[in-house]
Amino acid sequence: MKVSAYLTSPSAQLGLAVGILMYGSYGLAHHAFGKTGLIALCAFVGVFIPYYSKLSNKLEELVNLRSARLSLGRLVRFLPQLLFNIGIFLALVLAGVFPDSSLDALGGVLGIALVTTCASQGMQYLALAMANREIGDKNRNVLIALSTNIVVTAVATVGWPWAKTAFITFGIGFGLLFFAVGLLSDWRSMVFRRGGVGVFFGTFNPTHSTHLALIRDAIKARGLKKVYLHCTTVPKLHAQALQRGEIRISQYERGMRVYETTERADVHVNYFPTGRKFYEYETRLAMMQAAVADAGLSDVVEVLSLPEAYDKGGFYAVLAHVKRLNKGQAVHGIHGSDLGGMWVRGIYDESGWIYPYPVVRRDKVSATAIRNGATGLTTRKVEQMMEALR
Repeated sequence: MKVSAYLTSPSAQLGLAVGILMYGSYGLAHHAFGKTGLIALCAFVGVFIPYYSKLSNKLEELVNLRSARLSLGRLVRFLPQLLFNIGIFLALVLAGVFPDSSLDALGGVLGIALVTTCASQGMQYLALAMANREIGDKNRNVLIALSTNIVVTAVATVGWPWAKTAFITFGIGFGLLFFAVGLLSDWRSMVFRRGGVGVFFGTFNPTHSTHLALIRDAIKARGLKKVYLHCTTVPKLHAQALQRGEIRISQYERGMRVYETTERADVHVNYFPTGRKFYEYETRLAMMQAAVADAGLSDVVEVLSLPEAYDKGGFYAVLAHVKRLNKGQAVHGIHGSDLGGMWVRGIYDESGWIYPYPVVRRDKVSATAIRNGATGLTTRKVEQMMEALR
C-alpha cells in the first residue's frame, strides 16, 4: 500500500483527526502535552482506528450472517471496543497523564471504559442513521460523534462533579439507544402482528430462487396479503463513490456495468461487497417482474418502480410510500442475513414499527455465480433474458 494513498484516504484522515483531538483534549485537561506516553498513544490511535473499524465491521457481519439477530451483532461490535478502551485508559494512567485515583468516581478504568464505549457506539449509530437520511456526510458525522465523546470523556477525568454527571448521563443515554433499538427489533421479529403487507428491498442483481423462496415463506408465516418489491437504482455506496471519483465504470459487459476503483479510492473501504458487476436498473426491474410471473406470485407480489423517490430518499422514501398505501396495516420487512440484507434491516428499524422477517442465509445460491453464467439458480425467463444480453 502506498503511503500517499493511505494518508489521502478519508478513513485515514478521520483516524488522524481523532488522534490529534485526543491529544489536545487530554493534554489540555491534564496539562500533559509534554508526556511522551500521551503522544505515542494518540499517534497509535490515529493510525490504528481505520483497521479497528474494518475488524469490527467484519466481526459484526459474520455474527449477523449466522444469526440475523441485530442485538448479537451489536454486542460483538461493542465488546472489542470495550477492551480497546480499557487498554487506552490503562495506558493513560501508566503514561502519567492522570493518576488512577482520578477515575475512582467514574468506576475506575473499567467503569469509564464501559461508559465511554456505550456513548461511542450509540453516537456512531446515530451519526450513521443521520447520514443514511442525507443529513450530513458519513465521515463527518462519525468524526463529530467521536470528537464529542473524546472531549466529554477527557473533561470527566478532571474530576469536576458536573462533568461526572454529564458523562455518565451521556454514556448511559446513548448506550440505551444503541442496544434498545436492536433488542426491540429482534423482539418484533419474534413477537409480531399477523397479516398486513410485506416489503422486500435489495439490489436484485438478478432476482434468484432464494429471493422467491423468502417471499413465499414470509407470506405463509406472517399471513401477508401482499408483498412489495423494490430494487436499488444505483446503490448509494456506488452513487456517492462515483460522484467523488473513487470508483468508475470500466466497461459494459453483457448488459452490466463493471466497476473498478480509481487512485482516489479509500483503501479501507470495500466498494463492492456484492460484486463489481451490476445490471442496469431497468434490466433488474424487468427481471424482477419476469421472476415474479414465472413463480406464479403476480397476484400477491407487486414490483414497484419509484426511481425518483429512491434517488431522493432511498428505501426510506419507498417504505414511506408503502405505508401511505396501507395505512393502519402491519408492515413486515423481509431480509436475509447477508451484508445487504442487514443494511436493509437497519432501514426497517429506522422507519417506525416495522416487523422484521429475518432469514439466515444457508443456501448456496449466489447472484455473483448467476452473473458469471451459473444456471438453475433463477427462473427460466430470467435466464433467457440474461442469455439474450450475453
